[in-house]
Amino acid sequence: MVRPVSNDKRADIIAAKKRNEPTKQIQKCFNISERTISRIWNKYQKTGNHKPKPYTGRKSKLTLEQDQQIKEAITKNPGITLNELNEKLSLNLTDGGLSFHLKKMGLSCKKRYSMQTSKNETT
Repeated sequence: MVRPVSNDKRADIIAAKKRNEPTKQIQKCFNISERTISRIWNKYQKTGNHKPKPYTGRKSKLTLEQDQQIKEAITKNPGITLNELNEKLSLNLTDGGLSFHLKKMGLSCKKRYSMQTSKNETT
């Protein structure tokens, strides 16, 4: 994964461009592609700001209303499984996706229904 250019480096690139240094020279000095230098400079010219956009991640597939329904379902039935929760609320998520979402919400759920019987139970 390519890391974003640091704010210090961005400020130095802007300063170099303001001094009319050639892009090739800036590229060699900072070990950054011409395209990246161009994007940083163009953004600075348009907005007056050289900082990158904040990364907010992927948008959730679930709505706030669905999040509330999940919380209510788990509160009412703490032993509900991921599969039961998915079917009950028609979420159309994989078990892994639902499990990840629950972790982000600070909740947990059983992964599967347990078929074990207790020791006191006779068969």
